[in-house]
This record gives sequence, structure tokens and C-alpha cells, in this order.
Amino acid sequence: MSGQILRMSSLFVRTLRDDPSDAEVPSHKLLVRAGYIRRAAPGIYTWLPLGLRVLRRIEEIVRSEMDASGAQELSFPALLPKDPYEATGRWEEYGDNIFRLKDRKDADYLLGPTHEEMFTLTVKDLYSSYKDLPLSIYQIQTKYRDEARPRAGLLRGREFVMKDSYSFDVSHEGLEASYATHRAAYIKIFDRLGFEYVIVRATSGAMGGSASEEFLAKADVGEDTYVSCSHCDYAANVEAVSVRAPAARSLEGLPAAHAEDTPATPTIDTLVSHLNAAHGREQGWTAADTLKNVLVLLKHPDGTTEPLAIGLPGDREVDLKRLEGQLEPIEVEPMTDEELRKHPALVKGYIGPEVLGEESASGIRYLVDPRVVTGSAWVTGANVDGQHVLDLVAGRDFTPDGTIEAAEVREGDECPACEDGTLATARGIEMGHIFQLGTKYAEALDLKVLDENGKLVTVTMGSYGIGVSRAVAAIAENTIDEIGLCWPREVAPADVHVVAAGKDQALLDAAEALAAGLQERGLTVLLDDRTGKVSPGVKFKDAELIGVPTIVTVGRGLAEGVLEIKDRRTGERTEVAVDEAADRVLAEVRG
Repeated sequence: MSGQILRMSSLFVRTLRDDPSDAEVPSHKLLVRAGYIRRAAPGIYTWLPLGLRVLRRIEEIVRSEMDASGAQELSFPALLPKDPYEATGRWEEYGDNIFRLKDRKDADYLLGPTHEEMFTLTVKDLYSSYKDLPLSIYQIQTKYRDEARPRAGLLRGREFVMKDSYSFDVSHEGLEASYATHRAAYIKIFDRLGFEYVIVRATSGAMGGSASEEFLAKADVGEDTYVSCSHCDYAANVEAVSVRAPAARSLEGLPAAHAEDTPATPTIDTLVSHLNAAHGREQGWTAADTLKNVLVLLKHPDGTTEPLAIGLPGDREVDLKRLEGQLEPIEVEPMTDEELRKHPALVKGYIGPEVLGEESASGIRYLVDPRVVTGSAWVTGANVDGQHVLDLVAGRDFTPDGTIEAAEVREGDECPACEDGTLATARGIEMGHIFQLGTKYAEALDLKVLDENGKLVTVTMGSYGIGVSRAVAAIAENTIDEIGLCWPREVAPADVHVVAAGKDQALLDAAEALAAGLQERGLTVLLDDRTGKVSPGVKFKDAELIGVPTIVTVGRGLAEGVLEIKDRRTGERTEVAVDEAADRVLAEVRG
């Protein structure tokens, strides 16, 4: 393998001492300060030489493991025609989230957010028999999404690099085998990328499909919240957590519902205080005894809106992200007072189930938390200002239109998968998503092959994505320390950073000679050969900021015939003889 020397004196890089004003998370701050990326527009970044080297090394890890799994690489255009996306309904479903444009002949195009349609049509064009399958194909491609609020640097941008792959099989059993192959390849990829991650159950969202898992990089700045069980191996994105519903109860012998005056109690806290003061009972009243009815507005991809009422225990809040995960591609917004006034049957602060439901006076669809089971009794609004109903029983006094998983998941909740565990919450960055897509796109685009009996069968697909450019930020978030970036060796922009700590020609010559020796051994060397006003202190700070895993200082010790080798991660420093330095560095790099 041929090595390379990157000289700081000519490298296209400028390090910064201060954080950029628009940076929100540590990775964004340090990637800009260390000269890896520069902002071009909101959510759009220029890759500078150091950053591009890290990106390319991540791409090569992904590519090597995908190739080893038997998948084949191709590349689609980023500029795509409207017709395939219209056939699957996604031209409309994506709404404002895609970049649309017209050519000079007024034909519609989009910048590809994902390429399911193109993969499906290409296989349809070339394959027609079960003998051609199974097949797995992938690309590493730039994608585009018109994010409403791009944030956190590379973690949520409008332009980003993804690896997306798809498997094609003639049976569900074949799909399961392809899924398992991809899953194993993903574990190898993320093990090599060098950050802590967790595999969790997930929803398939707008993509559809069945079995679904996410690979999340553990990070406090992550947008995804996941849970894990204290007793079993259950782990899931909160959007995919299924509440274990209590058993239905008998309706016999339950007291009749009765409305009571509850003046000035428009909130759960004020209601609970009033109940304990005016309707005291031995076990007392808590928010969990109340049924909260929350109104939201659903925005469909075609622009139409629809109100939705959600009933849930009063000690829980609606998790809008979790709710959207159940309803994708529909967007969800809290209902405003202005919108509420359009529904005169509803009394703000005292809304009750009796005026909710598709068959009710309001006509508003009413979905409840799975904990609201037949026979459960609640305190809830009477839909009269200053009144609530006590002992209102589900299945007797009201019947919802269905259930929905929209309540927040909390630390200490019961595990859905075992009887003994409780859930702990943490945050992560979605780095990979794999799921059994099924026949959604094959049916929409008529992808069929002849089976062994000569009959046409619909191909079943799997979908597998990795955020390649996002991985740069995720690795940074997972490995940085208080002084700078700290890359794992497999993705670092260079193998070793050689610092000539002084202006003496002998130091510069020795540093140059060491770099040349390392290059001959096949290593990529970042050589800080800057002179002029660049002090040794500045060079040391830049080396720590840039984060190459091995730093060699050619400094005062040269007079005694020694150099210093520093492990960037541990901070451990070792003095070695000049004539042994190249071999010692090579041993470190090769492990």
C-alpha cells in the first residue's frame, strides 16, 4: 500500500480557536474548528480535504463489508423523474420535504431523498425469473431532503450521503435470509467504525414493511430516544414501544357515572387537588386516575387537515414524535385555540369522551392509549365548563374509535417483553435502519417474476440504509474529549501526525525524514512543517484538535536522539530513539 505525506504548510485547512456561532453540538463545533467542513447554506456543507478523507474512509468500510456480503454496487442519478414517485404515491406523500424542479419543457423532477422506486424499476427492467433471485444491490449516493429545521451540523442536513441497499426475493423466507445477511454486515460495519451503538426495534414509518431495526450511536445529543430493559434484552426506539395493556375488566357492579361540579379545574393538577379536597377516598386521587383528552391537527401530504382526539391517562403527555411515528407520512401539530373554536361542541379544559368519536356530535376521531381498556373507570371532562364526570367507564359509557401508541414512554415503565424488567431511557443518533419492506413498491411498480411453476409472483423486498456522512459526526460525538477530535484509527484522516516543534532546521529535517520513512512503509502522514509565526504551542493544539490517533513530536529531545510518541486517546507519552521511531509508529498503527 502506498503512503502519502500531507504537509500542513500547503494543506487547504484553517483551524479556528473559537466555536462557530451557529454550531449547536460538539461535533459541529469541532469539525468546523478543526478544518473538516465549512457551512455553505443551512443544512449544506462543503467537505474540506481532511473531512473528505474521513468521509471516504467511512465509505470504504461500508463498501468493503457490503461487497463481502454479496451485495453489488451501482449508482443512480440524484435528479429523478416524477412518474415513478407518483406511481407509489410518494410524490404527494413527501409534501414539502423534497426538492422539486421543472426542466425547460415543464417536466417535473425531484432531487432524490431515497431511491426505492429506481431500484425496483431497474430490477423489473432486467430480471424476470425466480432464477435471477435472490439479489442484493446498493449505492452510496448523495441525497436531498428539504428539512424544515436543519440542525446539528452533519446530523440533520438538507444534503447528505447515504448507503441504501435493497434485497429482492421470491418468498418471505428468502427475505428473512437476506435481512439476516444485511444485519450481520451492519454489525461488522459499525464495529469497524469505532463508536458505541445499540440495535433497537423500530417502526418502518412511511416506508412500510414489517420487521424493523435501527442501529443507534449512543449520544446525549441524539434526536432519538430509546429504551432498554433492566432484565431482558429488549431494546426499542420509543416510537416502537408497545404498551402492555392491562386485562379488560368486568362491567358488572361498577358504580354509575356521575357529573360533579369542579370549578376552576382546567388542568390535571388543579383537578387532582379538587378531587382530594372534595371527593376524598382512602387511596387518594392521582393524575393516573384521570383521562386527559388532547386535540391535535393532522396535516395530510395533500395539504388537507383533520382533527384527532387522543385519550390517555392524565399523568402522561402526548409524545408528538412518537405519535408521528404511528401516522407517517402525516404530520402532527397541536391544535390551536383558533382551530378549537371551529368545534363548538368542545369546551376547552373540560373535554370529555362523550362528545368525541366519529359518530359523536363533534365527529372527531377518538383514539385512546392501550391502558384505557374495557371496564377501566376514569375521571374526565363533562364537556361543561366547571364540571367533570367521575366513574366514567370505558366500554360502557363511551367507546373510542381505536387505540394508538402516543403517550410518552418514561424511565421505570414496565418492560413490554418480560414480567420482571423496567425500562431505562437513553438518547442516540440513528445511523442505520434495516427492515423487511415486503411488496409495497413491487406491487406499486408491478415488479413480478415467473416462479418455478411458471406463475407470476410479486417480488418481496428488504430495505437497508446507513447514514454515511452522518457517521462522520456520530463518530466525532462518540470519541471527542475536552481538547478536540479523537478519531478511531480506521477512519482517521491520517495514520500519524508528525509535529516539528520548533524552527531549527535540524528539527525540520528530522521530521521530514521520519515522515518519508513512514510514507515508505505505507502510512499516511500529516506533517506539521509550518514555520514563520506558527509556534510549537499552536502546533500542539492543532494536533490535539485535528485528532489523528498517533502524534509524534520532533522537539528538544532530538538533541539526545529521542522523539516523543503520544497516544491521542489515552494521552500516554513514550520517548523512543530516533532510529526506532518509524518501526514503533508502524507497530502502533498496524496494532
